[in-house]
Amino acid sequence: MYELFRRGAIALLTVLVLLSLYSAPAAAQRGIGGTIVVEEGETVSEVSAVGGAIVVHGTVTGDVSGAAGNVLITGTVDGDVSVATGNMRISGGVGGGVSAGAGSVSLEEGATVGGSFDVGAGEVRIDGSIGGDARIGAETIQLGERASIAGSLTYDGRLEGNRDAVAGDIVRDSSLGPTTADGFQSTISSVVSVYAFVANLLLGIVLLALFPRFSEGVADRVRTGPVKTGLAGFGLLILVPLLLVALLITIIGIPIALVGLLAFGFVAWIGIVYGRFALGMWLLSIASYERAAHNWIGLLLGLFLSAVLSAIPILGGLLNFALFVLGVGALALGLYHRRGAPGVPRSTTVRTDDG
Repeated sequence: MYELFRRGAIALLTVLVLLSLYSAPAAAQRGIGGTIVVEEGETVSEVSAVGGAIVVHGTVTGDVSGAAGNVLITGTVDGDVSVATGNMRISGGVGGGVSAGAGSVSLEEGATVGGSFDVGAGEVRIDGSIGGDARIGAETIQLGERASIAGSLTYDGRLEGNRDAVAGDIVRDSSLGPTTADGFQSTISSVVSVYAFVANLLLGIVLLALFPRFSEGVADRVRTGPVKTGLAGFGLLILVPLLLVALLITIIGIPIALVGLLAFGFVAWIGIVYGRFALGMWLLSIASYERAAHNWIGLLLGLFLSAVLSAIPILGGLLNFALFVLGVGALALGLYHRRGAPGVPRSTTVRTDDG
């Protein structure tokens, strides 16, 4: 019991440390999750975050970058603003340029952008001033009476309002919209990849801390019996969903199916992590590293290589799917053998009673 408590404490402390690194408050200017706020009167060097919202009421002497549901800038940003967001509203000043992929963007009256303005969005409204060129791809682009663009405007979409606000040329470029959208999708994809890596790393840390021997057994099973393990995983991925669908047909089976779906999803996630862990441990075994001392390295190595594989079209996806199948199969076989041997004592110490 004490050993289990110790391992749990190690896992919990590790998770808390990682969360403190990736979910830093605005004072650290970096974070994942929640709302990142630079308060009025506060000055920070930069803001780099992935979260629910990025809010700047104070001063940022460097750049603002990241992805968030909402971005609000009422203060001053001396550098550039580069974000992917649902909604962005600027009523303050940006000394550099603005680059954004968003649902809607508003540069309000009195707001200033010193550099270029490169935006792809569903709707863009400009009532402030832009010191450089503007490239905008949107369904609707509205230029207000107080708008001012010192350079040229290259756009795609429906342009409405005060065209005299543009000092330079106004050029329509039909290729601008799709290009900007692709950049936005690329940014979102990168954000999702970061989230997945961090989440898988945290789960892997918990699994290795709480169940080190079982985790090693999973990795060994993939290495020594990949065919058997793969068939087991593939079979489960087919049979379990079919069983859940069959339960959904009956009214009484619906709640069971829903609970089963959640449980299966969590098991699948564990399988994903174990598959990557097994890859890392297999590579370490080739290099003749001692397994007990390098479980953590194996986890990091497997997750990193999986992320690299994800960047390879088609082949990377197939290899990651194979790791997923192997992870699920090894997990299932490990649980089966553990359950199937109730007579085997858990302790290696044999105790005898005198008399």
